[in-house]
Amino acid sequence: MTDTKLAPGDAAPEFTLPAADGSAVSLADLRGKRVILYFYPAAMTPGCTKQACDFRDNLGRLTDEGFVVLGVSKDKPAKLVKFAERDHLTFPLLSDPELAVHQAYGAYGTKKLYGKEVVGVIRSTFVIDPDGKIEHALYNVKATGHVASLTKRLGLS
Repeated sequence: MTDTKLAPGDAAPEFTLPAADGSAVSLADLRGKRVILYFYPAAMTPGCTKQACDFRDNLGRLTDEGFVVLGVSKDKPAKLVKFAERDHLTFPLLSDPELAVHQAYGAYGTKKLYGKEVVGVIRSTFVIDPDGKIEHALYNVKATGHVASLTKRLGLS
């Protein structure tokens, strides 16, 4: 496992992952759109719920600006269905239990948790431009307040 990090200008790694609704979502199918791809540790946990609900609450503004929001976790689709239903999440939640896409984006690796180094999911957000290039690569983001800082960074607030 490498702790490779992506940077603006890098090609976004291609992926096709199953969504909670049973469909498959491919980055290639989203060419021509700006994509916000965010990785979170686990569905239905307090921080991940807060972050997902922030994206949900700002989804109208993001989609009006031409963004597609995708959440990715290692959870199986059945858990993602429960998460989406419980919290009325209306954007695709993608399942990456093998962590291949997490690793391709550098969203899995060594991180600090309560002062200790551990290996796990690194809460990360990527903005991908219409040509499939990384516009923003944000690692170790906070669950609370992240969407507000992201919209500010994107010039939307």
